[in-house]
Amino acid sequence: MSMSISVSNVSKLYPNTSTNYRTLRDDLYHLTGRLFWFLNSHSERKADHFWALRHINFEVKRGERVGIIGHNKSGKTTLLRILAGIIAPTEGKVKLNGRTGVLIGTSAGFQPELTGKENLYLNGIILGMSRREIQQRYDEIVEFSGLGDSMDMPLKRYSSGMQARLGFSVATHCRPDILLIDEVLSVGDLGFRRKSLEHMRRLATEGNRTVIFVSQSMGPIKQLCTRCIMLNQGHIVADGHPEEVTARYLRSMNVEGQEGENLYEHPHGDVG
Repeated sequence: MSMSISVSNVSKLYPNTSTNYRTLRDDLYHLTGRLFWFLNSHSERKADHFWALRHINFEVKRGERVGIIGHNKSGKTTLLRILAGIIAPTEGKVKLNGRTGVLIGTSAGFQPELTGKENLYLNGIILGMSRREIQQRYDEIVEFSGLGDSMDMPLKRYSSGMQARLGFSVATHCRPDILLIDEVLSVGDLGFRRKSLEHMRRLATEGNRTVIFVSQSMGPIKQLCTRCIMLNQGHIVADGHPEEVTARYLRSMNVEGQEGENLYEHPHGDVG
């Protein structure tokens, strides 16, 4: 199979928000702490930056369905945003081959003052569809979303579940070669979530499309994905079959802060 996604030595550095907007009193405190560090062991200043991702390397073949899991602040969303081109990596390179459909956040790319129909066209164009393509698939997109009675309503009146329905329907019906989906499917009713998972599975198997699915729900990961990557503190700590990787994730939740499995052990050696 041809390569769909290549991630080479990707790292992302963010400023430490705890060091922003310091007052004069804060500055005087830190200055005093430096002068009398031997009297106050807690006066050391926190680092100005932190690495959200560090030395991330993996490849995804066309047609693979890859789940990305990990604890909060493990780097999942940062990685997905880099893949989507929303942010750039501090180091490393990312290569995607083909049209990409992206759904990150229930209202990403939407304008609340516009109607559902207007947002459908706007989002379709952002995803690379022509106006003619959107017109040809409009009925199909609306039917899948189940929002036929609400398309002339301003988006600001939509619930988060309704926005997720519309966003998912547009992203998956733009005929993407690569589909990037985050936790957005955790909102909305159970029936639509099930329909969406089945639709993503069908897209991948019938159209040989690649799916990257970020979630903290292990059930959908095991149902949909053929492969799973686990992140912890910005590093890849496991990459393999969904059953095995999700089991390791669940074990890590039980042993966190105790003696047990080393979460920072890289599956193929040192992660640097």
